[in-house]
Amino acid sequence: MKRVAIVGATGFLGRALAKALAARGDAVIALSRNPRPGGFPPAVRTARFDPNDNQPQPEAFEGVDAVVNLAGDSIGGRWSEQKKRAIYDSRVAGTRHLVASIAACRARAKLLVSASGAGYYGSRGEEMLVESSPPGTDFLARLSADWEREADAARDLGVRVVRLRQGIVLGRNGGALAAMLPPFKLGLGGRFGSGRQWWPWIHIHDDVGLMLFALDSEELSGAVNAVSPGLVRNAEFASALGGALSRPAILPAPAFALRMLLGEFADSLLASQRLLPDKARESGFSFRYEGVDRALCDVFGRR
Repeated sequence: MKRVAIVGATGFLGRALAKALAARGDAVIALSRNPRPGGFPPAVRTARFDPNDNQPQPEAFEGVDAVVNLAGDSIGGRWSEQKKRAIYDSRVAGTRHLVASIAACRARAKLLVSASGAGYYGSRGEEMLVESSPPGTDFLARLSADWEREADAARDLGVRVVRLRQGIVLGRNGGALAAMLPPFKLGLGGRFGSGRQWWPWIHIHDDVGLMLFALDSEELSGAVNAVSPGLVRNAEFASALGGALSRPAILPAPAFALRMLLGEFADSLLASQRLLPDKARESGFSFRYEGVDRALCDVFGRR
């Protein structure tokens, strides 16, 4: 049995991880700024950790075996300078404060699993992207690189660090998929821009499974692309989503319209990131959902 603290436990992915850890008998501490026990299995204990507090908070992490950091403001919606600062600080400064809190513990965690993003690579067209590929230069790329640097600081404390570069997580009732659903349910969905851009994705079952794998595999460290090996372009993704909902997906959202509506955030929807999960597969992790059609049908309970 492991003692695992989850920062950002009240989010879409954090709740799924807490449930999976509790189901296998681990002791789980769900950390948030305003802890509430509701929504978690009875075995999950809630406690307070505020990533915005500059003072170390070792009491949140004292004696745990591992910490999973999933905290961060949503990147969705039109980006003002204020929103971009909130997105950046919630991840970069928040992770810095988390590592400082671990450093202040008498009995420190042995592992930090910290989320990052596929945006680390920027938009790279047809280039195959593996964990050793260099970062991009846009806002999300700089954000992800700085975020990972703060997490890596825990290595100086003797902590093993795994940085999960997340693709679009497919699951029920949350995540990026929830924001896409309204037009698709009305039969008004379709590709974004040309639809030729590669869209990295992962089923929530495999994403949580990869986190559990990182907790249990003492050899895994560094950057890991948390994406399915089933590569798809945006147009293929849109078609699969329409099929899973039994709706047409033939109305494209032109790039200029997306940029008018969403500003700079639209560039992340139009970016092409052809990620491969080389590190995960080489380490022995097995994906249950490698095809996006099967993954989306599972999400919506269809065969």
